[in-house]
Amino acid sequence: MKVLIQRVSHASVHVDNALVGEIDQGVLALIGIEKHDTDAILQRMADRLLAYRIFPDADGKMNLSLKDIGGGLLAISQFTLAADTRKGLRPGFSSASPPKEAEILFSTFLGYLNERHATVATGQFGADMKVSLLNDGPVTFLLEM
Repeated sequence: MKVLIQRVSHASVHVDNALVGEIDQGVLALIGIEKHDTDAILQRMADRLLAYRIFPDADGKMNLSLKDIGGGLLAISQFTLAADTRKGLRPGFSSASPPKEAEILFSTFLGYLNERHATVATGQFGADMKVSLLNDGPVTFLLEM
């Protein structure tokens, strides 16, 4: 599982020109599901994502998590994050979970996030989405399991 997180001032996602998800200050998480992902991995990643300290404290140090600040989370499925880009000029997707399995795992992951955090928005799995964001910092990290 790969989750690319960006600290944002705000973020939104549109499908077919309709707004389907939006947050103010918080985290935009682009989520790539891989073949080896299990329920245990999903739960650990949900905990890690919500507790990852990327927000500044009173001294300006990254010591606060999304849970600490009560920020929003916009979770977007991102098939291309599972690509193998180590060689060649074209990404390979043999490590990505097949779409039907990935959709089930992504839905399960969203369930864990919703159980643990008050403000979770999302896009639409498999749709052509238009994601807008104002990256704060910029601060961007790749979490892997």
